[in-house]
Amino acid sequence: MATKQPKRPLPMAADLYGDLYGDIETAPKHDWRGYVPGLVVVAMGTLAAGFLSDHYGVPLTLMALLIGLALNFLSADARLTPGLAFASRSLLRWGIVLVGVRITFGQIVALGPVALLCVVLIVALTMGAGILAARRFGFDTAFGILAGGSVAICGASAAMALATTLGEKRTTQAQLTLVLVGISAMSASAMMLYPLVAHAFHMSDLKAGFLLGAAIHDVAQALGAGYSYSDGAGGIAAIVKLTRVALLAPVLAVVAMGLARWGGGGEGAAKGPGVPWFVIGFFVLAGINSFGVIPPIVAGGAEKAAAAMLATAVTATAIRSPLAQLLEAGPKPLLVILIATLVAFGLALAAALLLIG
Repeated sequence: MATKQPKRPLPMAADLYGDLYGDIETAPKHDWRGYVPGLVVVAMGTLAAGFLSDHYGVPLTLMALLIGLALNFLSADARLTPGLAFASRSLLRWGIVLVGVRITFGQIVALGPVALLCVVLIVALTMGAGILAARRFGFDTAFGILAGGSVAICGASAAMALATTLGEKRTTQAQLTLVLVGISAMSASAMMLYPLVAHAFHMSDLKAGFLLGAAIHDVAQALGAGYSYSDGAGGIAAIVKLTRVALLAPVLAVVAMGLARWGGGGEGAAKGPGVPWFVIGFFVLAGINSFGVIPPIVAGGAEKAAAAMLATAVTATAIRSPLAQLLEAGPKPLLVILIATLVAFGLALAAALLLIG
């Protein structure tokens, strides 16, 4: 008899600042076994995604997303909710922290001031293009930040991190999943097409590496495209791409600081959310890694753990996504991502041809 569907007890991505209900009263705090069913489902889905990624060369994030969407019908089972929420929230936060082992401040400085400034400007202007495109197509600023930021920084990882920081009060479950779908598809396409552009312009390794590292969305695709061009271009692409990854933390901090004014005043807005702990952890781990004190075997393990946690969070996110809302959204959200993608590519190409090398 009810005309409305029941509200989901937990947010899909995160409720970092208590946007929905403050404490997670619906989660079983007294019995860890309540988390097991959902975690088992997510783990099996992520392992299947890893198998397909390893054997067929398909991006892990894309496979995790597709498998999660295939298992979306399981979200109706309330017994899975605590484990799915834990995977899409807590594992995501720790995965973001561990991304810090991929970078050092020395790698960033080695690019030189011109290249570093170009990377910062490309990230800023791409996010701005995402916001403007979102407003043009009838979306709010939050969706523009989510779409533009994911294109500008590091693809699905940035989308998950930005959704966590913004909170579900500002970005819906359907919007996040649409961004993940669009980013995965466009990043995979960029990995195949952008090296062809670099060859067409007869770019040096330095120019090609900068283009591929500055324009391609996800880390794996950027490195794959770079090394498919040449070993030298692959090395440059890695440094440029990791510089973009390093900008994730300051971007999250700026977004978090702006949420108070964004909320429209009131007591909650006056307090402000502060800087998320996972942003601080990201900075700290990158700083420690910059001193070379992390043994290679530990750094390698941390990178694999980060990839696993982020893939698990993507799987859980897709399982909990409202597919009906996805179908109702139409092509406009994907057009926002496409516009931001084209802006990032155009800026990176111009910088590579005119300013780099």
